[in-house]
Amino acid sequence: MNDHSELFTIGQLSARTGIPVRTIRYWSDLGLVPPTARTTGGYRCYGVEAAARADLVRTLRELGLGLETVRRVLDGRVGVGEIARRHALALDAEIRTLKLRRAVLWSVAERHDTTEEMALMHKLAQLSAAERQRVVDDFVDRVFDGIDPDAPGAGLAEAMRQLPAELPEDPTREQVDAWVELAELVGDAGFRQRVREMAQAGTRDADGAAGGPAAMPYDPARVVEHAGAALAAGTDPGGAEARAVLGHVLTADLPRAERLRLADQVDTFTDRRVERYWQLLGVLNGRPPFPESVPAFEWFVAALRAA
Repeated sequence: MNDHSELFTIGQLSARTGIPVRTIRYWSDLGLVPPTARTTGGYRCYGVEAAARADLVRTLRELGLGLETVRRVLDGRVGVGEIARRHALALDAEIRTLKLRRAVLWSVAERHDTTEEMALMHKLAQLSAAERQRVVDDFVDRVFDGIDPDAPGAGLAEAMRQLPAELPEDPTREQVDAWVELAELVGDAGFRQRVREMAQAGTRDADGAAGGPAAMPYDPARVVEHAGAALAAGTDPGGAEARAVLGHVLTADLPRAERLRLADQVDTFTDRRVERYWQLLGVLNGRPPFPESVPAFEWFVAALRAA
């Protein structure tokens, strides 16, 4: 050791940098902050460069870098800028997670859910974007398995895959609730069976063996307008006034047998849970809510069967 004035003992280095002696010794043993020299008694001494290196190691550790990554930075195998970019992205992800947890907690607080319900909501909401997509993809794959992808009924499959890649960065309580409800809905066996029935009915329609939406002799918008108004007015679908409402939607000379067949067709493609599916997707995408139309079609079906 030739110039003691430029060297520090491990204790002096600790006092100079504010890094505990134990930590410096550990980093030194790992080769991250090697001693500049040793005394005749074998004690470690550190120069100004070692002090600067110790400061850098501390900074990198405070940024959350692992020791092996720190070693790569010190060895010049990876730039500090790239490491900073990666950790900024990691912090962004952590911030999103914290915001999501906050939204879940507020949702539970306002709904007074049980501990079990809170745990379920938290688990579902914390799924990654890819995991959330797999929830819906698994639902679609199971429901549409074996159905010709070119059949009209199978068009539901692609439409039902349109789950957003991820919840918004700062989701509202309504969006958290919508995602949880959607996950529960697609996991319901009865809902999956109902959607499959719709797809199969659409496929049969393409083959001419059964009717489907494309074959229906009416304008859906007129059903929503006239049947919806009748429903809102409390009109009995089995009463005489209902026939006048049907006259605004269908031709008056449609035989009763055709009306009954049409009622069965409309009923096949009318389900409140399916409409709820699209409403939930709208909430997740931040779209304005759309009014329910299924109740109007349910009234329409009842009126067709009574006419």
